[in-house]
Amino acid sequence: MKQLSPQVALVDDDHLYREAVAADLIDRGFAVSGFADGHSLLEALHDGLNAELVLLDWNLPEGSGLDVLDALRERAIDVPVIFLTGVSLPERELHAFDRGAVDFIDKLRGIDVLAQRVRLVVQGGRRFPAGAVAPKPLRLGSLTLLPTTARAQWNWQDVGLTITEYKIVAFLVSRRDRPASYREIYDAAHYSGFVAGTGEYGFQVNVRALMKRIRRKFERIDPGFSQIVNWPHVGYSWAQK
Repeated sequence: MKQLSPQVALVDDDHLYREAVAADLIDRGFAVSGFADGHSLLEALHDGLNAELVLLDWNLPEGSGLDVLDALRERAIDVPVIFLTGVSLPERELHAFDRGAVDFIDKLRGIDVLAQRVRLVVQGGRRFPAGAVAPKPLRLGSLTLLPTTARAQWNWQDVGLTITEYKIVAFLVSRRDRPASYREIYDAAHYSGFVAGTGEYGFQVNVRALMKRIRRKFERIDPGFSQIVNWPHVGYSWAQK
């Protein structure tokens, strides 16, 4: 049975941008309905539009995207919302997540990044049964984890982790300062019993390389980053300061 294309609602008052993004997303396998304002979106949803995700411009002719998000929730419409913006300010991103958005994307990142983020949210939503609530962002000090899109932020900046790297960070954070062994970290990144590397303990080399790469990505944002702690001959932990 052929799977239906994910239905995306795109709200942006810039006609040229809206049409270009819609065309690019359609080329990548999405079904897209475009709207110039929030009122049109709300009417379409009321009339039966079954959107799996809403792409919502931050600035709209009447009010803001936040107003539209509030209106969706007031009507008990729990569709995931990704904000689009031409001005990527940390305080805006903070407001968006506080109001229930699942992602916040600078338009300058381009269509490939946008399409990948949309796909992650849609696939994440399809993993939950009807009526279930998707996991909310987790904030721990300077770290924000976004489970729906497998993204990590440090000081409100995207760290640029791969899916595997995100799994490792989320696993370490979940242990609350307790060290995880090399084997546990490797299983969290792949699956229990995954075999790779040379020799009985070859996976340890791979874990060290992964942790080094993850640490460097955080250090690019914060040179003083020190949350990843190595336990000699044991593994690693996340220092929850």
